[in-house]
Amino acid sequence: MSEFSSGPGAIEPDPSVIGGIAQPALAVLPDPSALFATRAQRFRDLAPHSELRPYLLFLADLVQIQHDIQAGLPEPLLPDVAARKRAAEFAMPPLDRAQFSYDDAFGTTFDRLLRAMQPVEKPDAAAAALDAVMRAPPMAREAMILNVLADSIPVEAMAEHIYVAAALQVHFARLSARLDAKALVPLGDGMCPCCGGPPVASLIVEWPSAPGARYCACSLCGTLWNQVRVRCVLCGSTKGIGLQEVEGASGAAKAETCDSCHGYTKLFYLSKDPAADPVADDVAWLGLDLLMRDGPYRRGTFNPFLLGY
Repeated sequence: MSEFSSGPGAIEPDPSVIGGIAQPALAVLPDPSALFATRAQRFRDLAPHSELRPYLLFLADLVQIQHDIQAGLPEPLLPDVAARKRAAEFAMPPLDRAQFSYDDAFGTTFDRLLRAMQPVEKPDAAAAALDAVMRAPPMAREAMILNVLADSIPVEAMAEHIYVAAALQVHFARLSARLDAKALVPLGDGMCPCCGGPPVASLIVEWPSAPGARYCACSLCGTLWNQVRVRCVLCGSTKGIGLQEVEGASGAAKAETCDSCHGYTKLFYLSKDPAADPVADDVAWLGLDLLMRDGPYRRGTFNPFLLGY
């Protein structure tokens, strides 16, 4: 592929050097009071330079509302201490998606988000989708929630599920923020240690406590978790790992490919762009996905804001 600086499956020397500490922290929990406001600003900053400008600005408004609706929300209910200890003992996520309950905290979050989105300027399709979700009976809403939690979105209802996913992101970020990061344990490959969700992308960080370390970002709860580099996030293989990037680009974003599972994930290098956000930059770098689409590798990560790609 002439669009890429390296051929499929080729291993490219990584410009970042791991060092500084022997063992980075397993997990960095989200701060919901800052997560969505920072992400909304990132969408706004990326929009003027992108062919996706209208969509990025729509997402900036949606994510800003994710931030704004949090004031005064009911306290989310965590699983009890005994349940969290059992989860750690058996290497299971403490926030089990299969046990999700539509409690008062989530119900208020969901209703606030839908109402707040009504006056936001949006395409006709997005407006129709919002109206459909607001009019949906409880069983239909529950089905959409289960679809998002299973990372399985029907093609014919992608727009409606964006709003459901946005509400769930707020709720699960608030839940994860209340966990004890030191009590978390590693789960299987590509699984968030808080909620078991898949990554949206990875960051190569330049934190003083973990210079050059790789952290996967959860697509649902916003937790970051450490995974060693040159190892497939999706299947754990260390063989046939390669990096590809758009020719002539800044080097801030690359696709890590795996010849074992034929999947790829995006890597964002904070040394090249310290403001990179895994969700916002994943959308903005859609061009990388489009270039990968005709090759042998398939996207292995989940982003509810990139449904259909």
